Amino acid sequence: MADITQGDPAPLSGIKVLDLSHMLAGPYATMTLADLGAEVIKVEPLAGDMIRRAGPDITDEDTYGGYFASVNRNKKCISLDLRSDMGREVLLRLVAQCDVLVENFRVGVMDRLGLSYESLREINPRLVYGCIRGFGDPRTGEGELTDWPAYDVVAQAMGGVMQVTGEAAGPPMKSGPGLGDIFPAALLTSGVLAGVVRAQRTGQGSFVDVSMYDAMVSLCERIVYQYSVDGSVAHRVGNAHPFFEPFGLYPAMDGWFALAAPTDEIWRLLVTLIGRDDLGSDSRLSSGSGRSAHRDEVRTAIEAWSRTRTLQEIRARLGGRVPFGPVQDARQIVEDGHLARRDMLWTVAHPPTGAPLTLAGQPIHFHGVARSQVRPAPALGEHTDEVLAELDFSDEEVARWRREGILR
Repeated sequence: MADITQGDPAPLSGIKVLDLSHMLAGPYATMTLADLGAEVIKVEPLAGDMIRRAGPDITDEDTYGGYFASVNRNKKCISLDLRSDMGREVLLRLVAQCDVLVENFRVGVMDRLGLSYESLREINPRLVYGCIRGFGDPRTGEGELTDWPAYDVVAQAMGGVMQVTGEAAGPPMKSGPGLGDIFPAALLTSGVLAGVVRAQRTGQGSFVDVSMYDAMVSLCERIVYQYSVDGSVAHRVGNAHPFFEPFGLYPAMDGWFALAAPTDEIWRLLVTLIGRDDLGSDSRLSSGSGRSAHRDEVRTAIEAWSRTRTLQEIRARLGGRVPFGPVQDARQIVEDGHLARRDMLWTVAHPPTGAPLTLAGQPIHFHGVARSQVRPAPALGEHTDEVLAELDFSDEEVARWRREGILR
């Protein structure tokens, strides 16, 4: 990486985040904040975040699977019982020191613990409280589904993703990645940072709420305006695009590749590169609407060329000239030198074993600012003593709470 000033602080250096989240959505949001330099303290129950036990397992201890390791890097961890008076006291002291709190419990959980946004705001008026719910928090708009539980697949189903994903003649299909978790997480990160800016400007904190259902509707914005404009309900079109052609996946001799030529200029270049100038001079195909109207003919012509060539041959012809990319699996991604040079493959030493563990890196890059060394996801309760000492709890108190089984 060029032009890096090693002494420059990370963008979120000095921001302190209290992470009460679990599973994927909340931890992904706080991981992003941690990657960008925030100090993130993850608070887990005594049994740990349930995804610690999600595979693939790295050790036989069943408390540090790959799922957890991927989205909890760069965080500290304390483990305590928030239902206990001690647990709440620790949390309240942390709230007083933190800029941000993130949680993704069901509606009402924090309130029942005596840790509602309203009570925490009394302790720290500058606190930015971020939450992800399946169907939103009543504070920002109560609907008939507010109390419903949700997971990624539910949000994808209801928000439109599955209705427009899959083959035309096939059933609705969820996306491979957990869009119903990760996209809300990305939105919450933006909202929380907007709240931090507001707090710095006004001295006032914020309650920031992202609904998984809302987020999926936002992600599927195209199907909403289509319905508004002409009353059409979008359906599945496989790997094609409802408006553009060519735009989708095509077969090679040894795999598949993505190709997009939606503009007239790129279309003319494409047909020249594949030796079909006759298509470029065909008036029926000279416009995007014309190519869409004759999409079967366009696809047949491209496939006739691509099926007789390897991906390497196609890359040599099209790569860097028209939008093209092979369909890659995990092995190919990890071995891609471009990603390595982009610092998108992070390696950490797995704490229990010391074995190297490769993770997908942080795609938000800042010119001139080097990222700090990535730290592996913490062991359960790894930083409990350190954090409690900073909160001025005595060694005797900590030892007693451990004996009482309310602290790990």
